[in-house]
Amino acid sequence: MDRVFADTILFNARVITLNPRQPFAEAIAVRGGRIIAVGDASSLTEYRGASTRILDARGGTATPGIIDAHMHPIQGTELAVGVDAGGVTAPEAFLALLRAEAARVRSEESSDWVRVWNIDYDVFTTLPMTAAAIDDAVGGLPAFLMFFDGHTALASTAALARAGITGARRFTDTSEIIVDGSGRPTGELREDSAFDIVLKTAPQLTTAQTVAEVQRILGGLAATGITGGCIMDGKLASLDLLDEIDATRDGLPVRIVSALAHNPGFDEEITQSYLAQLGRHGRRWRGDLIKLFNDGVIDTGTGWLYEPDLQGDGLVSFWQDADEFERVVQRYSAAGFQIATHAIGDRAVGTTIDAYVKAGVHSRRGAPHRIEHLELVTDRDVARLGEAGITASVQPVHLQWRKADASDFWAARLGPERASRGWRVRDMIDAAAPIALGSDWPVAQLDSRIGMAWARLRREPGNPDAPVFDPGQVLTPLEALLGYTRWAAEAQGDRDLGVIAPGFRADFVVWEDNPLDVGADELLHLPIRTTVMDGNPVYEAANS
Repeated sequence: MDRVFADTILFNARVITLNPRQPFAEAIAVRGGRIIAVGDASSLTEYRGASTRILDARGGTATPGIIDAHMHPIQGTELAVGVDAGGVTAPEAFLALLRAEAARVRSEESSDWVRVWNIDYDVFTTLPMTAAAIDDAVGGLPAFLMFFDGHTALASTAALARAGITGARRFTDTSEIIVDGSGRPTGELREDSAFDIVLKTAPQLTTAQTVAEVQRILGGLAATGITGGCIMDGKLASLDLLDEIDATRDGLPVRIVSALAHNPGFDEEITQSYLAQLGRHGRRWRGDLIKLFNDGVIDTGTGWLYEPDLQGDGLVSFWQDADEFERVVQRYSAAGFQIATHAIGDRAVGTTIDAYVKAGVHSRRGAPHRIEHLELVTDRDVARLGEAGITASVQPVHLQWRKADASDFWAARLGPERASRGWRVRDMIDAAAPIALGSDWPVAQLDSRIGMAWARLRREPGNPDAPVFDPGQVLTPLEALLGYTRWAAEAQGDRDLGVIAPGFRADFVVWEDNPLDVGADELLHLPIRTTVMDGNPVYEAANS
């Protein structure tokens, strides 16, 4: 019988396979983009041929490639524009940032819009969340300011005028143009149906510019060990864009599962156009995922709760007809799609579980339907997640906006007792619910090391004196890694990713040290030496 030679062999590594049948190894052999053997260095010498490429890990640790279970790299090109206001919480510093950006905009004359993103709600603890509060700082220019969660925006008076917003409007979801007592818009815009009206009047990237920016964003992921992700950008144009990038010589730099967002009020024509996308895929991307929203965010009162928040909000479904949500779930599920539903409040989570159980919880590919975020979940619904096998796609890294005194907008609306039950990942694992971890970028940082550190610490990494939020919910180092690898792959229905084993795709990352052995604070600075996709290095650190 002819010998089989590997295209690539990685050796001199400590390989953490995440395969229970063979937890550790020293070497990996790859052929045709798939792993053909895993074992010690001597046993894999038989796969070495004259043209085999040899990768020396130099004692580093190899793990499966990182998969970010929830991100928005395409939508981020629309929202993460202008100045990143991350870390700015003082009103004076924020207004100074606006003045500086307005001065820059006037001097460059390429656009007269002031754009700022990643804004902390804390800025508006004392500063009114109104156009009047920012108009002077932006010098009367049109300004579109996006909060970190992507669910709230603040527009200046000039921006409201350009968009033709003069008062409240009725939407098919819970989006809202906030108005004062006389019915005039204040500038605060809740949810995308409201803020898109303004956003569409701002300068837009061309298709070529969008492609270049998405390539830049995705191309930078390998430096942090990311080889794949589930993106929730949700438009037919997003699939077209992925096709365009995938058709280039180098193709997509990471594997992508891309969702289509079905929003309240979509007509039959749109629904049919989405149903027609079942099975659509490229070399390194595929669809078959429908994204739904079942609420907004707790911070502004649009999260759907079993009991009202302390300001009396949280009792309104995202859908004007709550039964429509169940009908939409049923239709796409019956067609074979996997469903991913944004559900932050506890009632949104509970009613999403109800809809999934009625529709059947698995897609055509056998992937369980997913719930995204699950910031607040009751004991009963934690148990039901495990009983039904519904995936909980959670982002513990979002705890970074919590405050020790519970004065942050999220906790202040819920009160201390309910706020102590946030991001219950440990409880979900103990209830046998499938888990996947991610960033929700541009909400939080794309670097998976930050996300894993937050999952392990429940406090700010690198700051041992920072408050620990709900210490009973911390994850072990192995669980945090699983959440970004094998579990994230299973959440997508991909049974050949997330594990280093024969037959699996050859996506792996070589770390300078073992990410399971270093402390979570040190994990932030643990270098990535090499990231490999299909057996080919797509990132190599300098001097690696």
